[in-house]
Parts: sequence; structure tokens; C-alpha cells
Amino acid sequence: MASCLEEDLCCSICHDIFKHPVVLQCSHSFCKACLQRWWTEKQAQECPICKKRSLRLDPPCNLALKNLCEAFLLQRASSNSEPLCSLHSEKLRLFCLDHQQPACLVCRDSKIHASHTFRPIDEAAQDLRDKLLESLESSKNRLESFKKVKQSWDETGNYIKAQAANTEKQIKEQFRMLHRFLDKEEEARISALREEEEQKSCCMKEEVEALSRDIAALSERIRATEDELRAANISFLKNYKAAVERAQQHPLLGNPQLSSGYLINVAKHLSNLSFNIWNKMKDMVSYSPVILDPNTAGPGLMLSEDLTCVRQGQQQQLPDNPERISECCSVLGFNGFSSGTHSWDVEVGQSKMWDLALCEETADRKGDIDTGLWRIHFYDNKYAAVNPSGKAIVLSLRGQPQRIRVVLDWSRGKLSFSDSDSNAHIHTFTHTFTGKLFPYVWCGDSPALKILPKKFSVTVEQ
Repeated sequence: MASCLEEDLCCSICHDIFKHPVVLQCSHSFCKACLQRWWTEKQAQECPICKKRSLRLDPPCNLALKNLCEAFLLQRASSNSEPLCSLHSEKLRLFCLDHQQPACLVCRDSKIHASHTFRPIDEAAQDLRDKLLESLESSKNRLESFKKVKQSWDETGNYIKAQAANTEKQIKEQFRMLHRFLDKEEEARISALREEEEQKSCCMKEEVEALSRDIAALSERIRATEDELRAANISFLKNYKAAVERAQQHPLLGNPQLSSGYLINVAKHLSNLSFNIWNKMKDMVSYSPVILDPNTAGPGLMLSEDLTCVRQGQQQQLPDNPERISECCSVLGFNGFSSGTHSWDVEVGQSKMWDLALCEETADRKGDIDTGLWRIHFYDNKYAAVNPSGKAIVLSLRGQPQRIRVVLDWSRGKLSFSDSDSNAHIHTFTHTFTGKLFPYVWCGDSPALKILPKKFSVTVEQ
């Protein structure tokens, strides 16, 4: 009985252990209820397997199969009962804390468990359940954390696509502006070329027409002279004086020559063409010594498309990437400095609250970023210079500067601030810098702060 396969004891209709099995003349057996339901649905009294028609409406019980199925169910039920110790066939009443496994009373006194600690099964099970439950809760919390991170990363993925689309749009607009300039410049230069062509072609046409008239007059004189030469002597002599006077009235011309300057001035149109266009293009482009990095901007800032102007705006949903400053109105420059001398001007205008600073690369962007700032602070009509340790020096300034110049001499360890309009000195920090420093702007009210463009020129070495 124990060796019977379970599938051999299953009804081919319900696929479960036979219940009240009946046997047909063809020797196939089915649950009585399953067979009656089959016949009702098919409206045919035949075997579901071989399709042989059954002559009896009430097939007899397959008693042997019924007994076999009942025995099988009893055996399966007994196998699912309380397990016994595999060594002593005793009920498992204890739990060995050293071996971390159930044990019977005989096991407790055996040599293999000498000096071990035991707990009752129920008590040990509860303790371990509590411990596993704690681990389960930790796993659930970790799962929720992972889900939140995934959601954040999904949002960051969408933000990346939006960033790329917006950046592509601005790139195309910049190139459209350059194309418009180049198209306009091309049109102007071709127009000048065609104007010169038309002018010189007109002059050339007038010269050709004048020469054509001279050719016609000279041809006519030659024809008349040839006629005189062919005339009889008396007639020739009579008309000779008139012929000479006619020749004197229209003296022979020398070889016609063009004066200089009739050809297209190719050199004027093509000389250093690309350089001259580029030199002219500088009037429509600008260079900013500091570009603000939108990936560091706090959620309360709005940056201009050229990334040189910043103002306070509505709170935005931005990815919490490692570079971003948590403080809502702060932003860093894109390029950091770890050598050399650098300067830039910031237009603060009438803003009532602002910070201009250099930020250490190691500053805590998600916490107290002030501990990494060398800054000039303006608030409530008061100026102060604050170093990373928090030490503040109150500054006394004449008036309210509209533009602040920042000069960093990294190698000499000097960071200076001054009024760029009057060159009045505001404050200088001295420190031996060891790491990279990034321009920093904090904008505390709505008027914008702007990094001013540098003036530049094009020179040619002689």
C-alpha cells in the first residue's frame, strides 16, 4: 500500500483521490458523483476514457479500490502527525540551544548533548518566532526603503529625459541664432559682391560702347578714304583738301586701354573671411567666467537658460542626487578651482539678502554647508565676512555695492571681495587652501543675482 503511486489512486475526472469509486463494464473506475455529473453534461452514458457505452445507470462500487484509497488517506494523515525523535522514537519535547535543533527527553541525558542548554519546545519556538519576526520586520522595512529608492530612481530617470530634451532645445536655439547671424552675414557679403559686379560691369559696358563707336567711326573714315583713293585723279585732287580736313577733325586714336580698378576686388571679399566673420561674431556672444551648475541647485531656485543668473522661485521636485545642496536657495558653480588666479563679478543689485562665497569640495551639501564656506554675507542691511569655523567679522561699507568682484588667488591663499564699480576693498580671507573650491551663491529674496560676462577682444600678433 505504501508503494502505490498517488496518481494511480486519482479519478481521471476530478484528479483527486477516489471518493466512492464505481467501476464500469470496461473496467475503468471513477468517483460516483464525478461520473453522474459527466453523463449529465455530455448527455451520453459512456465511459469518459474509452467512450464505451455503459448499460447500467448505477454502476457497482469498486470496493477494493475504495479500501485502498481509504488506507492511503489514513497513512498520509498519520505521516503528517507529530514527528518523533529519529534516534529514540520519542516525542520531541525540548530544543537544544547549542545544536539549535529539537530533542527528546532521552537526548537531553545522552552524551552528545552533555552540558547543553535546553528549552521547552513551545518556549523555544516562541522565542525563535519573535526573533524571526523581528528579522522579517527589518526585511519589510528594507523592502519599503528599496521601493522608495526605486521610485526615486524612476523619477530621476524621467528627470534625465526632461533634462536632455530641454538641453537639446537650448543647443538648437543657440545654433539657430548663430545660423541666422551667418546667413545674414553671407547675404550681406554676397550682396556687396553683386553690387560691385553690377557697377564694374556697367562701367565696362560703357567703355565697350565707346570703343564700338570709335571702331564704327574709324571704319567709316577708312571706307571714305579708300573711295577717294579709287577716284580719278581730277576727282581725287578736288576732294583731297576735304579729306585732309575730315581726318584732322577726327584724329586717329591711340591704342585704347583700361584704367586700373575695373576687375572685382577678390582680395577684399575673401581676405581673412572666416576670421573677420568670427571677429564680428564676438559682438553677439558673451563669455561668463562662472557657469552655475543646475545639478547642485536647491529646490527653491530658478536658473536662467544660460546658467549665469539665479533667483528665488517656487519649490520644485528635483532628484536628491549627491551633488545637490539641500539648502533650498543655494547653488554652486560648475567648475572648481585648485590652482591659479580667478575672478568674476556678481551683480547683486537691490537684493536684500545674499551670500557670495567659495565652497570647499568636501563641504556637507546635505547638512551644514556653512562649515565649508568662505563667504561674504549681506542681511538686514549689514555685511559680514564668515569663515568655515563660523567666525564672523562685521564689515563697514560705504553705500550698497551693486556689483561684487570675487578674486581667488588659490596658490597664494587669498580670497578677496571688492566693489567692482569703485574698486573699494570689502574683505580678504587668507588661508592655505588644499582642496578644490567652487563658486557659491545663496539668493535669499526674489531679485536675481547674475554672474556678469567678461569683456574680451581679438588681437593679431605682428
